[in-house]
Parts: sequence; structure tokens; C-alpha cells
Amino acid sequence: MPGILNLMKATLPLCHGVGAVSAIAASFATSAVVVAGSEFRSAFAKILASFSHGCSFDYGALGHLFQVCADHRLYFKGRLLHGRLILLSVVPGNFLGSKIMSFYSKCGRIDEARKVFDRIPCKNVFSFNAMLIAYSIHDQHFKSVNLFADFVNSNPDLAIDAYSISAVLKCLSSLSSSSRISHLLGQGVHGFVLRRGIYADLFVSNGLVTLYAKLGYLDLARKVFDRMVDRDIVSWNAMISAYDQGGRYEECIKLFQQLEGPAGGDLRPDCVTAVSVIHACSQVKDLSYGARVHRSLAIHGVEIDTQLRNSLLGLYARCGRLEFAGKLFEEMIEKDEVTYGTMINGYMSYGFVDKGMNIFHQISNPLLTNWNAVISGLVQNNRHVEVLQIFRELQSSGLRPNSVTLSSILPTISSLSNLLAGRQIHGYSIKKHCDQNVYVMSGLIDMYAKAGFVACSCRIFRHSSSRSVILWTAIISAYAAQGDADKALSLFQEMLSERTLPDAVTFTTVLSACAHAGAVSRARRIFDSMMDEYGIEPSMEQYACMAGVLSRAGMLDEALRLTQKMPHEPNAKVWGALLSGASIHRKVGPGEYAFERLLEIEPENIGNYIVMANLYTQAGNVEGAEGVREKMRKMGLGRKIPGCSWVEMADGLHPFVAQDMSNAKSKELSVMLDGLTELMRERYYITGQELQDEDIYEVSKKR
Repeated sequence: MPGILNLMKATLPLCHGVGAVSAIAASFATSAVVVAGSEFRSAFAKILASFSHGCSFDYGALGHLFQVCADHRLYFKGRLLHGRLILLSVVPGNFLGSKIMSFYSKCGRIDEARKVFDRIPCKNVFSFNAMLIAYSIHDQHFKSVNLFADFVNSNPDLAIDAYSISAVLKCLSSLSSSSRISHLLGQGVHGFVLRRGIYADLFVSNGLVTLYAKLGYLDLARKVFDRMVDRDIVSWNAMISAYDQGGRYEECIKLFQQLEGPAGGDLRPDCVTAVSVIHACSQVKDLSYGARVHRSLAIHGVEIDTQLRNSLLGLYARCGRLEFAGKLFEEMIEKDEVTYGTMINGYMSYGFVDKGMNIFHQISNPLLTNWNAVISGLVQNNRHVEVLQIFRELQSSGLRPNSVTLSSILPTISSLSNLLAGRQIHGYSIKKHCDQNVYVMSGLIDMYAKAGFVACSCRIFRHSSSRSVILWTAIISAYAAQGDADKALSLFQEMLSERTLPDAVTFTTVLSACAHAGAVSRARRIFDSMMDEYGIEPSMEQYACMAGVLSRAGMLDEALRLTQKMPHEPNAKVWGALLSGASIHRKVGPGEYAFERLLEIEPENIGNYIVMANLYTQAGNVEGAEGVREKMRKMGLGRKIPGCSWVEMADGLHPFVAQDMSNAKSKELSVMLDGLTELMRERYYITGQELQDEDIYEVSKKR
């Protein structure tokens, strides 16, 4: 600081304008001292006073002076300097104008920067780039893109350089809310690059890869990547990260392998590369390759930061190596919300709820993401009562639930049939503008449908701003669960007519609806169209649905043939559907075959024993039924879990358990039920138990 002031004092008496400004600006530019104090203000005032009409200026020195004001955020002094130039009718050219624009931009006055740009008489690419960068820094990406378009159209001969293209591509990548617009503009810029011959520039190519990747056009991004003459690690990271974020994990891993091979040359993976490929390994649960990448980090000299440690933690936790994940967690010195959330999700995913809760309670001030992880894990493990307790604690903490919280808790509301709570959450989502979130809407559709208010589900669906495949699947499932298969299939056709492509979950829902409606031929067409028209290979879920369709229709032989054509060994859902169909049509042979397979897969599922015993009873095979019950007793499954239901009233939920008389109004309820039973008998309805008793009686008479 004293050196700057001494130089200012020395130069002012001897120089007139040019020399003084040049010397002082140079001194400022080479000083690392923060400029402040009364002496500095006095010297700066003398510089301004030395300006006069007719004197010549060293614009380079003035530019350096504005740069100093920008670097030290000396807004008022830079403003005074600019004002003096205006007073003296000095019109900044491209160099000085760019420095003044940079000064205003760094001081947060982007509109002033634009005014300076507009007043430059003959603009060149230097000032143009300065304005583009100013807009980009202040996240005014639309203005940056508009400036680029207007300037290129009005100045066709302007030598736009790679720096300009890189800046506008970065802005286009940030316009995620208008991906269609960004895509069209990006293609326009891409065409401009090809026409001007700038496509070989490394930064331009990297910008194009990043743009197409962020917009989800991964194949276009890969074409640009493959045609690059030179690639740096940024190029590889952009493409590898694109595959990872786009859910194409296998391709992410393959491209990483290419980077480590001859195609990568002398390049070596860095921390960004490792984060992406390890996350991809965790998603496909490729623990072997993920561990190999982990071991190679030391060989490549990759410094492991918190983000990379979180990725490694996610790999081992997601792949079930919870002991090793716990060890990594304990060794981590710096832990953030992602660290805790990853560990909570890992424990919860494998049913270790208490360990997950212990991790949660270690957090001194849990963030909303941590609360969401706990709520999601408890829902996943059907701990619905604890979900409500945690949700109340979340509200008491002062944090406000977001769309993730609401979509996570709605399955609990559906499970408990708590319509009042569901309506409160619906109202909260509207108030907080979360009601158009696709996951919140699908949760609300499911909640209202399970509460018996499918009309409300339909209303939510019809008022959605954009109908994704998730919402279509939710509303189709709502009607299918209500038994309205015709409406569910009608909605499926409406979905196809609006050119929304179904996914695997949609097909599962629609095939289930076909099973309830007995629409065998239609189910066949839909099942066959999965691969032929949509390129979706049927999974075990769809095969189980198709087996259910055939079994319910009494076509048990065809259902058995279907199990032989499956690419994988049929699971319990397939055999369960076959057993259920055999029970409906009293076909003992297919039922026995399916039951034997189920005993191998899930020997402790009491439902299978009950269905088979009832099938034997209905067919008159009392010994067979008794044999199944004896197997149940040997497996320790003889004790039947009493049925439970509940009714929501003004004073809360009232649970009812079979043969439990503890409710205050049990006697009144018994009288009401007896009356309803008599009304049903008058209409020739009988209970399943009475039917079974009658069958057993007839069999006994024959003997």
C-alpha cells in the first residue's frame, strides 16, 4: 500500500493524464495489497482531477485501472472514473469497453454493462465475448443466447471464435427448463460450428458433448465424442458422466474401460471419472468391477475427496457389503448429508432398520434429505406407524416437507387407509406448489383409489399439466385395483393414442386388468406387442401376469406350456397365479404341480397351503386336505393370523380384529353383521365356509 501511494504522489506532479494514469494503473495491477484508506482516496481524486478536455489517454492504462476497480469491487470509484470519461465525451472502444463491462459485471450491475456494450461504435469479437461472459456469470442464459443470435445475424462477417461458441453452449446447457428450445438452438449452433470450421476446437467439442448430454440426447453426444480429433480428460468425463446420469450404466462402464485402454492414450481417470463409474457399478450391482476401480485409484494417483468416498460408500452399501461400508463410514473424517443418507439407505434396503435409525440419530442437525431417507426406508420395510412418528418429528424440527417427502409418505397413508391425512397432504402439496410433481400426483392417485375414491384419482390425473407414463400407469392401476378392467383397458388405449410409450410397469398393470376382465385374446396381443412394437423384453412380472390371465380363464394347460417357454426359471408369482387359477376351476392336477414348485421356493408361505387345502376340499379329497394341513403343522404354520380391518371416523381410526370383542360397540356391530348376513342369504348368497362345509357333508354321505 505505501508503495502505491508513493508512486501516485511521485507521478502526479510530473505527468499530465497519460503518464500519471499509466504509472498508477501499472502499480495497481502488480500490487496484491487491498486498496483502501484516506491517502488512496486522495490520490485517486487527484487522478480524476488531472483529466481534462483535449488531453490524450492511454486506453490500456485506463483498462488496467478499471480492472483493479473490478478485482477489488471498488464500485463507486470505478463509477466515478467512468463518469469522468463520459463527461469528457470519451467513447470507449472494444478493449476499454470490455474492461468497463467486466467491472460492472463483477460489481453485480449487469444492466450497466449492457449499456456500455450497446454504446461501443464498432463492436468486435472481444467486446462480444465480454458481454456473453457477463450474462453467463449472472445466470442470464436466455439473454446470452439472444445476444448471440442477434449479433451473428446482424454481423455475418464477424469472426466468431471458439471462445464465443463455448460461452453460448454453456448457457444452452443451463436452460434445462426448456430442453426442446435448447435442443433446437444447440443444433443451430452445431451447424454454425460446422459451417465456420470451428468443430475441431477441443473446447467447442466438449461444449457440444455436455449440451447434448444434459438434454438427454446421449446418442448425439456420443457421435460428437467419437468424431473428436483430440480428447482431454474433460471430454471423457463429459461422456462417462452423461451415460451415468442418463441411466445407461453398462455403456458408462464400457467407456471407462476404453479410457483405461489404448483409446485413452496417456490420459488417466481423475476424481470426476471415478465418481461416475463407481456410481454406475453400484446401480448395476457390479461389486467386482467397482472394487477393481476402487483399487486402481491409488495407481492412477486419484485423490479421494468426500464426493468420491460417498460413491464408494454407495457401491458397497447397495451391493450388500454393509460391514465394509460401515468401516468406510467410520473412517470418514468429513461426513455430509449424502454420506449419512447413503448409509441409512444401505441399512434400510437390507432390512436393518434399527441400524439405519442409529445412523440417523448420530446426525446433530439432520437435513431434509436425511429425514427423507429415513421415511423412505421405513416405508420400504412396512414400518408405517414409525413413519408417522418420524414425520411429526420432521415437522417439529422446523423443516418443511418437500415433494420427495410427500411422495415417500403417501404409501403409508394408503396402507393405513387414512383418508383425512391423505387429504391434508394433498392440500399441503397444493399450498407448496408440489401438486404437479409427477411422483406426488401418482402417490395421490394411488391413495385416493385405495380409499375407494377413484373419481378423485381421475380428477387429479385429468388436471395434471403433463401426463407422463408414470401418471398413466398410476391411473390405469387405480381402475384395475377397483375391478373396473374395462376402464383400465380403455385408458391404456387412450394412452397409446396420445403417443405415450408404455414401460414394463404399465404392461404389468394392463395385463393384470386383462386377468380380472377375462380378456385372454387382448392380453395375448398386448403381451406379444411388448417385444415386437416397443422393444421391451417381458420380465418375470409380465410372465406371471400372463400366467394369471390364462389360469383365471381355465386355460391351465396353456399356462403350464407358458412356464416352459420362459427364459428364466418361473418364480413364486408365476406358480402362485397357476395355483390360484387351479383353485378357481377345481383342477387338482395342475394345482398339485404348482403347489410342489411353491413348496421348493417359499415353504413358509401359509397362503399356498390354505389354497391347496381348499382345492382338495372342493374336489372332495378330504385326505389330501388333511395332509396339507399336517404339513402346515409340521412347519409351525398352523396358527392362523386373525383378520384385521379398520374404519376411519371423526374421532380417529377404529381397528377391528376377528373374534375380538374389546371394541365398545361390539354388540351393536354383531347385530348389524347378522342382519347383513340374513339379507345376503335372502338373495341366495352363501359364504365360502358354508360352501366348503356342504361339500364335505356331501363327500361324507357318499362314503
